This record gives sequence, C-alpha cells and structure tokens, in this order.
Amino acid sequence: MTAVVYSAAPLNDLRAATVRTRVSVPLRFADGYAASAEVMTFHGLTDGREHLLLGLGDWEQVLLDGARPPLVRLHSECMTGDVFGSERCDCGPQLREAVEAIASTGGFLLYLRQEGRGIGLYSKLDAYALQDQGLDTYDANLALGHGEDERDYAAAVQMLCTLGATTVRLLTNNPDKAAQLAALGIAIEEQVPTGVHLSEANSRYLEAKRDRTGHTLELNRAAVVRPAKTVAGRTPGHAEVLARVDALVPGLRARAEETEQLRRLPAETVQELHEAGVYRLLAPVSVGGYGLGAATYGETVRHLARACASTAWTAGHLAEHAWMLARWPRKVQEEVFNSGLMPLAAATSAPIGSATRVAGGYTVSGHWSFASGIMHARWALLAVQLDGVRLQALVPVAELELLDAWHTDGLRGTGSNDLRADSLFVPGYRVMEWERLTAPDNPGSLIHPDPLIHMPMATLLNLVAPAVALGAAEYAQELFRNQLLVPREKNGTAARQADAVLAQARYARTSGAVATAQLHWQAALSVLPTQPGSPDAMGEPQRAGFRLSLALSAEAAQDAVRLAVAGSGGSAHRLSHPLQRIQRDVGVVLNHPTLGTDPILEQAGRGLLGLGFTAASF
Repeated sequence: MTAVVYSAAPLNDLRAATVRTRVSVPLRFADGYAASAEVMTFHGLTDGREHLLLGLGDWEQVLLDGARPPLVRLHSECMTGDVFGSERCDCGPQLREAVEAIASTGGFLLYLRQEGRGIGLYSKLDAYALQDQGLDTYDANLALGHGEDERDYAAAVQMLCTLGATTVRLLTNNPDKAAQLAALGIAIEEQVPTGVHLSEANSRYLEAKRDRTGHTLELNRAAVVRPAKTVAGRTPGHAEVLARVDALVPGLRARAEETEQLRRLPAETVQELHEAGVYRLLAPVSVGGYGLGAATYGETVRHLARACASTAWTAGHLAEHAWMLARWPRKVQEEVFNSGLMPLAAATSAPIGSATRVAGGYTVSGHWSFASGIMHARWALLAVQLDGVRLQALVPVAELELLDAWHTDGLRGTGSNDLRADSLFVPGYRVMEWERLTAPDNPGSLIHPDPLIHMPMATLLNLVAPAVALGAAEYAQELFRNQLLVPREKNGTAARQADAVLAQARYARTSGAVATAQLHWQAALSVLPTQPGSPDAMGEPQRAGFRLSLALSAEAAQDAVRLAVAGSGGSAHRLSHPLQRIQRDVGVVLNHPTLGTDPILEQAGRGLLGLGFTAASF
C-alpha cells in the first residue's frame, strides 16, 4: 500500500463527457462470486470508443461522504484472459479480484476497450507468436511496429470527472496508470497493489512487467498454485492425507536449509501444500475443505515436522486459520472462499491493537507481532480492543504495513513478521467480537453442518506446537540412527559408531525419550471427541489431561533432540547439519505460550482435582 503517491496537475481542457445510459447488471463469476454493478456508458469520450464504467458497492455514498476516496481500477479489455481464461497474462484474475475489492469498499471499475495494451486483438495474438520465439511482451510489440504500451487514459479521466471522482484510491501495480491520471488532473490519494496472480504460463510476462515498466510485483513471494487433487470429487480420508504429506517429505527436507535462509516458505513448498490439500484439512466441505477432525490435523503437522519444522508450523496455522474464517458470517465467507483455493490468512494477537467506531465500520491501529505465514497470506486476522471488549478484524494484507522483524535462531522459515496499521478503515462486517467467534454457536455453525465448526478454537491451536516438537524429534532420532549405522573409515579401518557401547546407550536413551513423547501425544489425541458437536465435548478432567499430555509430549521431544545432538559429535553443530536446525527450531517451539509449563501444570492440576479452571482459554 502506498499513500499519496501522485499529486494531480490542474484539470486540463478535456471536453466534458455525459452519461448516456445507466443500467443495473447482476454479475456472477465462474467461481460463484456475485455482485451488482451500475454499468454506465458515455457521450463525448475523447477517443470515440465504447468504454464502460461499473459502479460497485455503495459508490454513491462514498462520493457523498467524501471522507475516503472511491477505489478505482482501470482495466484494459483482454478477451483472451477475461473471457477465455488464458493464463498467458494475469488479466482475468485481476478483473475478478478488482470487482470484489471495489464492491467491498465502494468505487468504480473502468473497462477500457484497449485490447493488447492498445494494439488490438489480432496484433496481440501476433505478439504472442513472437513471444513463443523468445521475445518478451514489450519487444514483441516493438517488433510489430507498435509501441510498448499504446494506452491513453484521457477517456478514463473524462468518465471519472463526469461522476465527480477527482480524487481516487487507485487499484494497480502499474506506475504509468497513476502517472497519466495525475498528469490529467486526477489526484491519487493512495495506490493499492493488486494481487500477484502467477502461473506457469505467465511468469515471463510478469517478470517483463516488473523489470521493463516498473510494475510493483513481488514475484518472489508468489506461488504458482493449483487446486488440491481429488479422485472424482471424493474428499480424502485420514490415511490418504497422511500419505500425500509423507510423499512431500523428501522435497521438504531438501529445501529445509533454503527455507531457513529465505525466512519464509519457498514458492514450491507453498504450491505443494496447496496441491496436497493441507490447507483444506479443517475447513467445511461446503467451502471446498475436507472437514477432517483434529486428530488428522495434528498428525498432518507432525508428519510435516519430520521434514521441516518451519513448514509444519506455517502450514498448520494456515490450515487452522482457514477453519477460523469459516466461523464468520456468510458475507465474509462469500468474500474469502471465492477462488477455488483455500484462503491463506495469518492471525496475531500480540500485542492487542485498538479499534474506534466510525461510519460504516471501524478504524484499527496497532503493531502486531508473530504473524506466522504472513509472507504467503492474503488476509490477516488482527486482535483489537474497543471499550474493553476484544474484537477480531479481518484485513487484506495489502492494506497493512509489513515489517521485516522475524530474525530469530529457530523457526526462521515461518516468516512470522510484524504488521502495523494506523487508523486503517475496516468495514463493519469484517469485525467481530472474539467471544462470538470462539463460541460453539459461532455464526459459521449456523451455515455449515460440519461438527468440527463447534470445537473450541484453543483445542486446535494447542495441537500445533507439540505436533511440531514431536515430528522434529522423530526426524532427529532418524538422523541420529543413520549416523550411528554409517561405516566410517578411521586409521584405515571401517567402523560404525553403532558398535560402541556408549553410542548404543545414547541411542537407547534418545529412543526412550521419543517413545515417551509419542505416548503422551497419543494420550492427548485419545481424549479428542470424534464428533465434537456439543458446546463442550470435553469435560474439565479431559481438557486438563489433554493439555498436560501435550505439554509433557513436547518436553520429552525436546529432551530427545538434545540427546540426539549430544550423541552425534561436533559435526552436528555445523550449520549444514539438519540436527542443529532441529535443535534450534524445537527450542523456539517450547517457548510458545501454548507450552508454558507453569500455567499448564497449575490449570491441569486444578482440572484433575475438580477445582475448576481459573484461565478461560484453557
């Protein structure tokens, strides 16, 4: 998000245009998203073309209030992308995204009849043929005798001025659009970036837009994604999901060092998790999820951690947050579950921000930390407070300031950076009382029949950290065993560490610690309800045992990792050795609040003794 990026020149001498037709048109896209548009045509446009203006959302009230300029998108016609769904460009997804974004806040989409950056449909297809021979999108235009970009936005300015929209928030990644509008007299209060719609077919096209014409495209944060595979529409079961995850393990291990260096998941990892359906695990079937239970979720995170703790942590939270979004009212769900892919959202509550009521919603301010998965998320769930009441605000990541603050010794690949906002407007429908969202009878429970939608949020949140610790410990045990069994030459003689009595004893202790962690883990899973449909499916003794078993499992897992590293000699401390990374990752995991030993022991003791919990979130 960029504020006040272009100041307007005085409005020039463009002749006035007038509205010739205004008609209401209901819109429905292929993914099911629907909106209503006021479609306008004009007399007197300077280029004589049949451009359209679509008024979306409460655009008339936005203009009347004048408190915040309308959100505006200049969208050049693209028959191949908009109509036929071509992936050689990103036009179709940008059109779909723009309609939703503008409808939610009020503004205009200008559909400009400037096919192929102004060179026409046939010439654009001729340019495609040249691109197939190696030219980029701009050089192909030049080779055909055209300009790199022949578009002119004078008619767009006429349409905006006709409606009195002389100051706008511009939805674009293209600096030329903002510069032309400003030169023609439209003030750009804010430039709002569009999403990065990367596909295998358009990567060179997007790179050219970024490198040749300065489009603000962060391609290193985007992933080429495809929907999860299913068999004839069948939802996979527990065993199939784990088999998919296990198939990812070799690749995730190979990229674990890269993940740590990037301080986020590589694009290939994000894509593989999409394709395996990991983000779909908990979301209701009616929004494209699998609706599987907490045990499958916990085991999935555990299996991922056998490859990379940062990947397991990130994927686990993103899957859980998709389930959290399904607890919101229908209007929000229609907004976020609209692309065929699970919506990726980060959530953070530390420290809590502030909210103020304003016309149409709220303004929120704050500096939030530990937003795991934010580098891959489109949405952010932010904890805010108003008059002592905790709320949760759902905000597009593009509207927040992202701070590069995640510099840690462990779980480095989670990219758990900070977020900041200062008096950011959030529509009222995207702010909810935390108590309503966390309740068994949350708004989503009135929409979806899935029993899991009634489960307390804390139950799933408390599974992530111990699952990561256990999976990482199992990986450490595997590495330790392999190291002991590999023959090494010493003084001309091949020998194995496994033949030494001390090594055997150390491996036995490591195995015992892992077994202890596994037993506590299984004890925790055994009390999870298979059909969590009641307001409190677990009583206090069961909840006490659940949290205690998870904490003890994580402690034993950390002990196993320590023993494996101690028995592996000095080589385990090389940065290239995965054991040192596992040790650092698990050290950070054990410091997470969900594994705070003292409060867990206190509350678990109270629950087991029948004294009642004193912590509401236990």
